Amino acid sequence: MVLNPVISKLSGKLVVLASASPRRLEILSNAGLRFEVVPSWFKETLNKRLFKAPHEYAVETAKQKALEVARRMPFKHLKTPDIVIGADTIVTVNGLILEKPVDKEDAYRMLSSLSGKEHSVITGVAIVFCHVKENEEVDYQLIDFYEETKVKFADLSDNMLWEYINSGEPMDKAGGYGIQALGGMLVEYVHGDFLNVVGFPLNHFCKQLDFIYNRCTSSTGQESVSVQLSHNGSHTTSILTQPPLDLPAQSSHIPSSSAKHSPSSSPTQNSPPANYTHHTQNSSSADPVHEGKRRSSESEVDKSSWMLVNSLSKHTDDREAEFIHNTTLPMTASRGQVIEHNVTEHEDSEPKKDDLHRIIHLMDGFKASKALFTASKMCVFDLLQSRPGLDAAQVAQEIKASVKGTECLLEACVSLGLLKSKPRACQKPVYKNTHLSSRFLLSDAPFSMRGYIQHCDDTVWPLFSHLESAVREGANQREKAFGKTSKEMFQDTFYNSREAKLRFMNAMHSIAKVTGRAVATAFDLSRFKTACDLGGCTGAMAYEFTKAHPGLSVTVFDLPAVVEMSEHFHPLHTDNSVSFVAGDFFKDELPKADLYILARILHDWSDDKVCILLSKIANVCTAGCGLLLSEIFLDEDRRGPSRGLLQALSMSEGKQSSATEYSLLLKSHGFVTAHVRHTDNLLDAMLCIKVLSNLFCFALGCAVLIAETMLDGQTPYSALQSLNMLAQTEGLERTESQYADLLSKYGFGDMRAPDASQRRRRGGEEFHWIQRLLWVSFDSSACIAFPPLLVLTCSS
Repeated sequence: MVLNPVISKLSGKLVVLASASPRRLEILSNAGLRFEVVPSWFKETLNKRLFKAPHEYAVETAKQKALEVARRMPFKHLKTPDIVIGADTIVTVNGLILEKPVDKEDAYRMLSSLSGKEHSVITGVAIVFCHVKENEEVDYQLIDFYEETKVKFADLSDNMLWEYINSGEPMDKAGGYGIQALGGMLVEYVHGDFLNVVGFPLNHFCKQLDFIYNRCTSSTGQESVSVQLSHNGSHTTSILTQPPLDLPAQSSHIPSSSAKHSPSSSPTQNSPPANYTHHTQNSSSADPVHEGKRRSSESEVDKSSWMLVNSLSKHTDDREAEFIHNTTLPMTASRGQVIEHNVTEHEDSEPKKDDLHRIIHLMDGFKASKALFTASKMCVFDLLQSRPGLDAAQVAQEIKASVKGTECLLEACVSLGLLKSKPRACQKPVYKNTHLSSRFLLSDAPFSMRGYIQHCDDTVWPLFSHLESAVREGANQREKAFGKTSKEMFQDTFYNSREAKLRFMNAMHSIAKVTGRAVATAFDLSRFKTACDLGGCTGAMAYEFTKAHPGLSVTVFDLPAVVEMSEHFHPLHTDNSVSFVAGDFFKDELPKADLYILARILHDWSDDKVCILLSKIANVCTAGCGLLLSEIFLDEDRRGPSRGLLQALSMSEGKQSSATEYSLLLKSHGFVTAHVRHTDNLLDAMLCIKVLSNLFCFALGCAVLIAETMLDGQTPYSALQSLNMLAQTEGLERTESQYADLLSKYGFGDMRAPDASQRRRRGGEEFHWIQRLLWVSFDSSACIAFPPLLVLTCSS
């Protein structure tokens, strides 16, 4: 088909992308589409086994995402969108659907299954048209389709796979790879739409818009409009008898829905009358979610609805036409279009069960928390680990509590998935721990959260009991919660007694044990030999860093009261890779290190104190030193994650920030952001590098780049790697004469000369060539190796 301009047709409409994917945002933005991003709240928990083909699962997920946003916005955002776009991308190999990996092992499993094989990348897309009627009810009409692209991976070694996995790139991508970035090196060939593999089939999307906005309104004097779409051997025949309610249809061009259809007006043999939906499909395209509804429905199609008839892609046989009488159900077709008719929201209608359950879940959330806190405080989980199979009376006797109260607590824990109950004939049930409680709720579990749970019960719970006052005053409620004021949060609140100190250290130890590995493995830190964990408390995070990076030694720098008691938390078998130094990072001199770690520190302190701390770190850092920041990074639109936003309600001196806000903050102190990782754990991570400021270091970098790329014939990437190694081995702090001597080895003149022509390499224009090269290849690798190289290209 001929593709006509279509994006401009959406000008002036409120278009919403129901996805937080940065790839889809970039693809649609580059196409010139103006839209808002409202991520869907739909939980992707559809049972894949109910779908006969993988594309049906992707399409159904896309539909649910789009409809959830379309239905939520009038009430949550107080505005009704014109168009909502939903999408879901999956990777399939040997009939198995691969989505986003949950951890590195899952990513390895996915990528291993793709190694040396051809697989399919399928993106289901749903377009919902919203129309507000005069009575303020909303009609929803839905079109959906899917695109499939074949991708072949090369044979990949384990070393290659783990190098890619450790880059962090696979963790938020279907199938565990991003073809538009580092993942492109894994791919041998692509057959089909490349952007579909990235995350959105732009070409197919534009064809659908072209069909709706151009084809449907361009026919004159015809009863129906027939369009044939073809892509990669698939064919979709569509007949439109009436456009969506909000499309720019002209009455003289669009036939009445009551018009009769002759066989010649349709590519199908027996077109149904207009009050029926004609749906041609084979059994492989049946939608399992709606199958039961199709069989039981006997209602007629609303005459105001518009009808779209689809034939299957790769349709190989003539099947008898099926007449569907339920207008609220979609017509599904492989690679075709789907219409949902007249899905109407009534403000006074019975509330949806999912919405009601969500509100009830939020209302009961504090009860579940307190049940967990109480069971943990009374050592229920420790008891049932040592003596599984006790009944309520036996547990009550051991924890010194009433039988009735204990029974209620145990049953509540069963409902929360923390305990299992086993019924017995004519006797009370017995209880034992679940895998969840055995892993996180035992005192001696490797990832025990018991210390942090106690902190939440003893400290956070009282503070949140005064949340209304905190919101009204915009201040922490420690005085109301604990009956005393404090100038220094840690000194006066958490460390005011030995018991309070141990409780707080145990809480921080719990969090560090759970999050430490994810933070420590977020980046390749092999270039750093020494690190300093500021406010590192018990050293749990530091020990995770030394495990992940052999050869790295870490100094934990914390208050004397903490260092004094830290040995209670040390692992049984330790070496000299972790040491402890007592001091106040606001007042005392910081230990020297190549890398400074700030994990869960900045969000607690005011802007002034954060500025003092970062200034001290910047002053002690030499060029090329690193700063690893680990916090909960808020979304850029500050709509999540809820854990970070709820934590902000404690009204500490500090605040929660996004990755961009942290990057700008660190940039003001001389650090550039090299990498950001969302770890899918409790904490995210950001690696920043202290930039260089010496012009002769810039010149050294350019000289080495020229030597590597022009004299040895190596690629710019290997030149950047060589530059990184040279910067470490040669040292960065040199005198002007030493720089000049080093540059002369590569054929340069006096780099201090004011005339740029005297600084060029003799006998050619290589210096101008390398300037252009740097503009093209400047990336995070160059940033780590020699951050200010770009400055030289501008100033020279």
